[in-house]
Formats: sequence, structure tokens, C-alpha cells
Amino acid sequence: MKSNRIARLYVLLFAANPILICLGFAQGPGLAQTSGPTTSQTSPSAYRPDRILVQPKPGITPAALADFHAAQKIEVLQAFEGIGRLQILRVPESETVPGLIAKYQRSGLVEFAEPDFAGIVFATPNDPKFVDGTLWGLNNTGQNSGTAGADIDAPEAWDVLTSASNIVVAVVDTGVRYTHEDLAANMWVNPNGGGHGTNALDGTNDPSDENGTGHGTLVAGILGAVGNNGKGVTGVAWQVQIMACKCFNNFGVGNISSAVACLDYARANGARIINASWGFTNSLALSNAFYSVRNAGIIVVAAAGNASTNIDVAPTYPASYDLDNVVSVAYTTRNDTLGPDSNYGATNVDLAAPGEQIYSTFGATDSFYFSNTGSSFAAPYVAGTFALMLAKYPTETYQQIIARVLNATDPVPALAGKCVTGGRLNLRKALSPPISLTALPTAGGGPFQLRVSADPNRTCVVQFSANLTAWSPISTNTTSVSGTFDFTDDQPANSAPRFFRAVSDP
Repeated sequence: MKSNRIARLYVLLFAANPILICLGFAQGPGLAQTSGPTTSQTSPSAYRPDRILVQPKPGITPAALADFHAAQKIEVLQAFEGIGRLQILRVPESETVPGLIAKYQRSGLVEFAEPDFAGIVFATPNDPKFVDGTLWGLNNTGQNSGTAGADIDAPEAWDVLTSASNIVVAVVDTGVRYTHEDLAANMWVNPNGGGHGTNALDGTNDPSDENGTGHGTLVAGILGAVGNNGKGVTGVAWQVQIMACKCFNNFGVGNISSAVACLDYARANGARIINASWGFTNSLALSNAFYSVRNAGIIVVAAAGNASTNIDVAPTYPASYDLDNVVSVAYTTRNDTLGPDSNYGATNVDLAAPGEQIYSTFGATDSFYFSNTGSSFAAPYVAGTFALMLAKYPTETYQQIIARVLNATDPVPALAGKCVTGGRLNLRKALSPPISLTALPTAGGGPFQLRVSADPNRTCVVQFSANLTAWSPISTNTTSVSGTFDFTDDQPANSAPRFFRAVSDP
């Protein structure tokens, strides 16, 4: 708590793919060479255990290949003459996929032999305003004079995870239009008496966002509008439980007592995240309420505000609370500049997120949408991200989850010195940190060693290949708390060159 001044009855609502980095190493006598980085949006370690694919070398007769098949007791399931005589082979029960591939590679009869890898359909939602490019903060390709890549990399992240259906996010705001076509399916329901939240202004369980500002409904849609339902927009999390907590009226005016009541309701009813797109001057009661939320392990995402002010010097709360569960968010434009009226602070603001002309659900009708600008609408990008992170890493503490998100930001020159990270939110990096391989020094021709580096407690598969086409798993392990594990290849130093890569285990 930085001040014991009594708060005034005043509030400002602040509005104004798995992509895996894989490095390959070729092993020869005393040699480890790095090949170029490759990317994948599926997990190549997942393949059918009963099939492989082979392509005969040019000049190899069908009879010669048939004789080899017969010797291995192989059944040809299908052949494609127009695709280089490609064949699909059934793997006998006595064989493994890696073992059979090795036999065909050694035979000299085939161009390649590889597993029947699994793939995924890329998770691109069909919501119209995502498809037409309106939701630039999720996917910025340069539309409307924007800067390509000035976004949170949502499509790539959604190839990893789209749902946080078990995570409750409290929108403490003007309420939420919980009957909206793009929100209704994601509204939290109180199991102890019904309702979608609380209305601290009139003491009821009806937190409806009326037709005044629509502020809370805009916030709710950004973090959790239903994804892939063919309507309107999509939230960062396609499925999530939105708890509506109304403590501001239609004009965006509220007071400490109603905010405290909503915070306590969220704490008592299982919220894991609180979105606070608003600010007060400080008070003992408010700081104590946020401290109780912190003790419950709840993450608070707070908008930094829109007064072009350094909140290290002129603080606003909760964004300026020195609590390890409070994440303060500035806003960026579609060109990756700091919003012209966004607050900032090298100490009190943690990161930035898109906040210019953000299109979302609105409270006027059940099918109304609207756009607005400000840190109010940057904060829910971060809240939605935390929901997905909690769903992916359910055993981690709030400190670990926050660290993952802050460590995964994209450095942005315009944010240098303006926030703790100097970066903008990147959902893809947070959900799927890159994996790297490093060759460790060996002495006297000893075994070849690699170090796998990723985030802590991540299960990774080391794979090898003789030709950079067919990859087979050779070792599976989980990184330590420091994010690494070592792998030793026991092949003789004079064996044929091999390439290595590491991928995430599904």
C-alpha cells in the first residue's frame, strides 16, 4: 500500500501454431553441426503404430521390393503409382514403427520410409469479425494500415489451446449483458442459488449491463466471447466462465464499498482471475480487499488508465498496488506504438496489449457490437490469456502463471522504459514456449550429448533422423525446475550421420 489517503466516491472507467523451434544436429566422428531451425504446428511424435509409408527408389523393380516385403511379412495396404509409387505398409505385430523404418532405410530400396504422422485442423474460428480482419489485436496482417504482427499471435496459440471452460473470470465492472448471443453460453452460473454474478449497487444477483456505457459487456467479449460459433466476434478464450460483478452504474460511476463487495463475491465464489478495467485513488479498505484476493491466489488484471500519465509518479489503483498478483496493462495501437493516451510506468505497469479500436460485444441488445479504445480493452486480452494459461498448467501457482506470461512478451521499442517488460502480450509464446537444443562439449570422443531447454516441467521428445524427412522418437523426458534435461546418444562415433530435434509431447 503506497498511500493511506481516503478514497473519494469517484471512479474512472479506463476506456478511451504448437509452434516449436527445433534444432537438428548431425553426428559424425567428433562432429555436431546445427541445421537450420524448423517449425511445426503439430506434434510429429504422434503417429499411427500400425502403418508406415515408403517410396521406392527410381529403378527399383516392383519384384525386388515385393521380395523384401515378403521377407519382412509386410502387407501393402495401398499404393499410389502417380505419387512416385508411394506405398502404405502395415506394421506386423512383432515390429515397431522405428524398427521397421530402420530396416527399410538400410535396405537401399527406398527413397524414404517414415511414420504415418498425425495432424490437426488449425484452430481458426469462423466468427465473422475475426474472418474479416476487424479483430486486429488477435491477428494483425497489416489490415487498415496496421503493422503486420502487431498482435498477440492468437491463431498460432489456438493451435495449442482454445478452451478454459473450467476457469472462472470475474468481470468487476458495469455488469455484463449475459443474454448476449456471443456471451450467453460462456456465462458462469452460481451453483448456490442461480444467477450469473452479483449486483453490488442494488444488492441482487442480477448483474445486467444496461444501455449506458456497455463497458463491462465490451470487456467480457474481448476475454471470452464464444469462439467458432459463426456469430460476431471471438474472445481470447473460446470457452470460459464469465462471472459478472456489477459495481459501477450506467455512467461508469461507482464507489469503494461496491467494489469491495464485488471483490469479496469473486473471492468467495471461486474466481481465478479478476478483470479490473477501472481505477480509484487509494484507500485502506480497497487495498485490504485486494490483499485478501491475493491471499486467495487470484490473479488481478488491472488497466493502467488513459491519461498519458506515469503512474509511478501519479498512481492509480489497483494498477499501482505493489502486490505480486496484480498485473497492470497499458495499451498499444495497431502499429505497435504506445496508445497516445495510455498511462505507463517502468515500475507499476507490467506489459501492454492491443487497445485501439477494439471491437467486441456491447450491451445495447443481444446482438449488438461496438468498438472502443483504451487500456480497459487491453486488460481483458491479458485476462483471457491467463484463463488459458491456468487451464494448461492447472498445478502451477499464480506467481508461476504470471511469470510465464510476462516472460513471453514481444519486445516493442515504443514500450522500452514504459513498462516492466518493455513488451506486448504474446499468447502463442506464453502457451507454447520454444524448445531449443544445445550440443554439449565432449572429451576424447565420448558419447554425443545434447541439452534440451524449454520451460520448467515440460515433457519433450528427442527425435532422430537419417535424412531430415523421417523422424523417430529416441528419448522422452521432462525438464527440471530450471527448464532443462540432458540426452546422451550412445551410438558409436563412426556410425552414420544422424540429425536430432526436440518437440513437445502432446
